[in-house]
Amino acid sequence: MTIFVHQNDLPNDIIFKNEIAIDTETQGLSLVRDKLCLVQLSGGDGDAHIVQINRDTYECPHLKKILTDSDTVKIFHFARFDMAILKRSLGINVRSVFCTKIASSLIRTYTNAHGLKALVKEYLNIDLSKHQQSSDWATPHLSKAQIEYAASDVLYLHVLKQMLSERLLCENRLEMANECFAFLSTRIDLDLQGWDNVDVFSHNPISA
Repeated sequence: MTIFVHQNDLPNDIIFKNEIAIDTETQGLSLVRDKLCLVQLSGGDGDAHIVQINRDTYECPHLKKILTDSDTVKIFHFARFDMAILKRSLGINVRSVFCTKIASSLIRTYTNAHGLKALVKEYLNIDLSKHQQSSDWATPHLSKAQIEYAASDVLYLHVLKQMLSERLLCENRLEMANECFAFLSTRIDLDLQGWDNVDVFSHNPISA
């Protein structure tokens, strides 16, 4: 495994094919207040690329081109947040998405534990460390522990997608999952426009 850290943008000679695992790190969990700090990517080859975003300009043309390429599937865990922060910060709509958290919710109905750590433990018997989850991602000098943590969030998504897709197909829920993934663009628009804590499908959405 090799981890590459890039400043501001991905180098132009880095190209991904077919499927890309993607994650983000931010200064916090508010889509209104907190800034995007990192975008992590992996092509499924065991390597990870970490882009430290310029939080003043958000200029990263090659990264934006890769994220908006409709010919590649973008694999997220909790795509709802990552897609929203990418749209708000970079002004892009990410399409062709697979979310392992949504897939887990549709398949692993025997549990409420749908975090990445739980999935990696159950399917791969690997214990992911979450010690750096709340660290300072805005720092210009990432620590070795931060870099390794950020990379770990994308290194297992390809194999999880494959395993979850097989389960979805077996349970005849793959089409339902794909419809959920397609709805994500609308869901994040609702989030960004203030309906993040409202179930608009509820009989009484205001109090939901």
